[in-house]
Amino acid sequence: MSILPSLLTSTTTTFRGLVPVAINFITLQNFDEGLRMEKQNRIRPQSANSDIGETQSIQSTGARVVCIRSKLMWIICTIVAIAIITIPTAIILTKKGNVVEIDLTTIMMATEKGSTTLMLTTTKSSTTAIAEPGSTTTTAAEPIPTTTEAVWVPTGSMNRARTSHTQVTLKNGNVLVAGGQFGDRHVLKSAEVYTASTGLWTNTGDMNTARFSHTASLLTNGNVLVVGGTNDGSTALNSAEVYDPSTGLWSNTGSMNNARFCHTASLLTNGNVLVIGGYDGSTTFSSAEVYDPSTGLWTTTISIMNTARCEHTASIFTNENVLVVGGGNTVYLRSAEVYNASIRLWTTTGNMNIQRFQHTASILKNGNVLVVGGGTTVRAPLSSAEVYNLPTGLWTAADTMNTARLYHTASILTNGNVLVVGGRTKDNIPLSSAEVYNLSTGLWTAAGTMNTARLYHTASILTNGNVLVAGGMADMNTIFSSAEIYG
Repeated sequence: MSILPSLLTSTTTTFRGLVPVAINFITLQNFDEGLRMEKQNRIRPQSANSDIGETQSIQSTGARVVCIRSKLMWIICTIVAIAIITIPTAIILTKKGNVVEIDLTTIMMATEKGSTTLMLTTTKSSTTAIAEPGSTTTTAAEPIPTTTEAVWVPTGSMNRARTSHTQVTLKNGNVLVAGGQFGDRHVLKSAEVYTASTGLWTNTGDMNTARFSHTASLLTNGNVLVVGGTNDGSTALNSAEVYDPSTGLWSNTGSMNNARFCHTASLLTNGNVLVIGGYDGSTTFSSAEVYDPSTGLWTTTISIMNTARCEHTASIFTNENVLVVGGGNTVYLRSAEVYNASIRLWTTTGNMNIQRFQHTASILKNGNVLVVGGGTTVRAPLSSAEVYNLPTGLWTAADTMNTARLYHTASILTNGNVLVVGGRTKDNIPLSSAEVYNLSTGLWTAAGTMNTARLYHTASILTNGNVLVAGGMADMNTIFSSAEIYG
């Protein structure tokens, strides 16, 4: 809750309290001074002598001067006291992003001999940013439609421009980027590490195989498993390799039973990795297989999905159920199904309201899944979003994004909200815009603009809660090495 309303109330109350105190003090001081002078005059012996009369006149004049000086002294003290309270308050309000208005209140302090005017300044605040719960604004201005004061800030650029790569936040807080492509035919096996404390990238060991459109999963032991992908855009890879952050080296591990790219990989609670669907250049898969880090071997699941798919999403719940949504084969899909890891079986669940591929799916803190954007075709990006409830198996429409997009990223922020970044429009124009889904209100609001419009980029949450976005492209001739941070 904001402290500004209470601070304003306290300041105003202080002003109102100081004024009568100052007036009463001055009045009492004047009254006391007059009483003293009158007493002195009474106890002096009366004389007809003109010198005595002149002396009394001088004493009377001196008394009035003393009274006037006393008044001025207390006025100055009052003004100083008010200034001590007013100036810091105004500074605090200004730094908080509020508009500070000056309200001049004139107070007349009457005395027997005349009147003294004291001008007091009080402050009022009218909020122009987010309205705090319980706060009151004094203007009719509409709040700026943003849910956070976070901004986009450039950070160090990667050593190599890349797109369709992977990005994983390591257990030590650094970020590993691996593979990707640079242009149509240049596929990368290089990898580099971003150090969050310095904002700099350093090269690390190269993968054994160049690849893009692969997956990368952080294992429970802190190593990273990279699986599948393609090295030419049409031929899939079945190879897998493991990165050890302590040595900076890659080692080959067991190969999948099916070569695939545009698949998903999910870390199960037992430490195994479930790879689902994908494409090998000619066939879209309904199969899934599980990698066991303790043996380095792959096992195909007992059952297969009801529908073959690639460019889908997979979300794992705490009970080890995995929700697979959308994607495509010869057509784009709105179907969804759930894999129960404990019994290794697939079951169908409720369909989405609209088919989509290259969307994002995020498990919310309330246990529901938010599916966002994507496209019904490559030329028809979506602004719609919908929410899946596991106990009921049903989908409900969510608030619509401000911008339709596909090939974007979605990150769950530490407060439970979801940040959606970049992507592209129906006219194949890359997007620099970002927006946040507020879990409490169910509404989308703008979340600033990236310094570079990009799609096919990567995003991950840093240990401090900020979001690191890296690489991507505007088109195949414009690949980015730049990175930026939202926070």
